[in-house]
Amino acid sequence: NQIGVPAQAFDAWDVGVLTDDTYGDAKLLPGTIASIKERFDGRVDPNVVAVVTGFIGHNTKGKITTLGRGGSDLTATAIGAALEVDEVQVWKDVDGILTADPRLVKNALPVSHVSYEEASELAYFGAQVLHPIAMQPALHANIPVRVKNSYNPSAPGSLIDNVGNPSRMVTAITCKRNITLMDITSLQMLGAYGFLGAVFADFEKNKVSVDVLASSEVSISVTLDKKQKENDIEKLRDDLSNFAEVELHRDRAILTLITDVSRSSDVLATVFATFSMHGIQVEMMSQGASKVNISFIIRDDQIDDAILKLHACLFEGKCDVAIIEDGHIV
Repeated sequence: NQIGVPAQAFDAWDVGVLTDDTYGDAKLLPGTIASIKERFDGRVDPNVVAVVTGFIGHNTKGKITTLGRGGSDLTATAIGAALEVDEVQVWKDVDGILTADPRLVKNALPVSHVSYEEASELAYFGAQVLHPIAMQPALHANIPVRVKNSYNPSAPGSLIDNVGNPSRMVTAITCKRNITLMDITSLQMLGAYGFLGAVFADFEKNKVSVDVLASSEVSISVTLDKKQKENDIEKLRDDLSNFAEVELHRDRAILTLITDVSRSSDVLATVFATFSMHGIQVEMMSQGASKVNISFIIRDDQIDDAILKLHACLFEGKCDVAIIEDGHIV
């Protein structure tokens, strides 16, 4: 108002933000988008800029709830989806999505254009820019999200949409640290059906979730997030021991490449050559069902070196091994 732009403040529930009853980690109810649209159509002057509080809402009883991580961004994308805007802008403290964590990689580069799927995988595997849940309303409404830097407004930021930039071989590198690798082996299940069902029934019973998985006919390797309670992991281990041998490998890390897995042969040739040259041992590998990520499990004490070496090779033109691209050395 002071600079001549008419504006009005609203609490989120005043513009129709409805949630469930999970206080501290509330989820938007299915009717929220329609509720927001109805409130804006009936209560908000279209000639006034609505300044809406993020991260909060009302449950069906009219009680105040708080959303979980990414709640303010989720509020913004939900309003944007309801109003069918051209673009949602989310202002952060970095120049958009970067090729790696700038706290580790000083030469991390901004990524100008990524797909919703790539951004979701980046967020899940450690990048802190946007939470996957925050992008869901924009994804469903096919509305682009632009990430900008409030400390550097002139920077173009990163645009997230349903296209991305398919010409890139690798978009970014991210990681999760301090995870546990669990190897589950059962020779008695050779040729028998129900092995995976039995394993994940015990995971459900003990409320233990999995990040990355690789399996064969008689064995499964999974990673367990650091947020899992140690007591729950030990109970799970005891239950699985009734029909399988279980080994836990602690102090591991997940290194994830956001990449086009249709070009995985080229990517893996470069990655494994780099790892081999620098003595970095891969203990497990998984190619995501999303088709935009490849994850490697390595020791936690090697993760920084692995990221720095791969980033130098893939993004900085400082590769000490041959890079394979489209089947040719470049």
